Amino acid sequence: MKLTTLQRRRLSNFRANRRALWSLWIFSTLFILSLFAELIANDHPLLVSYKGELHVPVFNFYSEADFGGDYRTEASYADPELQCLIVTGGLADACFVGPDAAKQVIADAEDGELNGALIDKGWMLWPLIRYNFNTVDTYNVKTAPGAPDRYHWLGTDDQARDVLARIIYGFRISIIFAIIVSISTSVLGIIAGAAQGYYGGLFDLLFQRFTEIWGSLPSLYIIIILSAIFNMSFWLLILIIVAFGWGALDGVVRAEFLRARNFEYVRAARALGVPDRVIIFRHVLPNAMVATLTMLPFIITGTIGALAGLDFLGFGLPSSYPSLGELTLQAKSNLNSPWLGFSAFFTFTIMLSLLVFIFEGVRDAFDPRKTFQ
Repeated sequence: MKLTTLQRRRLSNFRANRRALWSLWIFSTLFILSLFAELIANDHPLLVSYKGELHVPVFNFYSEADFGGDYRTEASYADPELQCLIVTGGLADACFVGPDAAKQVIADAEDGELNGALIDKGWMLWPLIRYNFNTVDTYNVKTAPGAPDRYHWLGTDDQARDVLARIIYGFRISIIFAIIVSISTSVLGIIAGAAQGYYGGLFDLLFQRFTEIWGSLPSLYIIIILSAIFNMSFWLLILIIVAFGWGALDGVVRAEFLRARNFEYVRAARALGVPDRVIIFRHVLPNAMVATLTMLPFIITGTIGALAGLDFLGFGLPSSYPSLGELTLQAKSNLNSPWLGFSAFFTFTIMLSLLVFIFEGVRDAFDPRKTFQ
């Protein structure tokens, strides 16, 4: 698609803002990596070789019996005894001797010193982090919260879950949540503000009274009430926040349309019979984009903060979701475990700072008064 002269100028202005450009690259890399979190942090191996056959546990279900065990339940790949079965090719007598003894059998098998036994060696290809966001490590963590070590680079929380894994998954769900909410609230707010400012009159007056009443409702109390009535879910929480958040852009867009509705080119378009929707979205809305983009960073960062705050208070996402707000709550509850507080603080600081820098560059790129050399 060929870019117009205006679009090329905006793109050039954004590229000239080095802080925004670098922030975009860093944030995009982190977000793309988080989309593949299951391949980076998982308690299932990416690939398992057992008796010459390859298995992909990260995508498929395998029972313990598939690897020489006794049960048809899903295999627990962190169990040293199951790892021993895979490595030794199913020598159950040598492996079902306790976790510590199984680890020694694994070491002997890998060194070729398993009492001279002829075994069909297997192997496992693990992700970079061997834990999912909800994996409880009962093998390497003696007391929870656990301090950072070679198994858990950022330590564990008070349920012996890996902090780094929860940050990766929590970062992903926070950004996806913020994107969905920001797009939805922006669309509703722009449509409402554009209609008010363009048509004015009685419609604008009545709609303003409605927005004033709606905006004065205590949204936090309503969320608390709804969370007591319904089982809060990802989409229900989005719906509630969008319902109370669309007014953030309504006033800004309305003011821009009230200012531009009497411009000569708008009046000329009306006189020529151009439909209202074309005037609104093609001729007037671009002039309101700078003010809209100025508010967008606050909407996105505010949404992330709102989600973290609700999770912190216990009225946000269900406990089955990884949550940065829940990590912050654990940091508050475990002041003797500073790695929890530092992890939450730096995660929010880096994430929100990058977003603010990016949208500062976008805002300046759309501002015709800004020119970068």
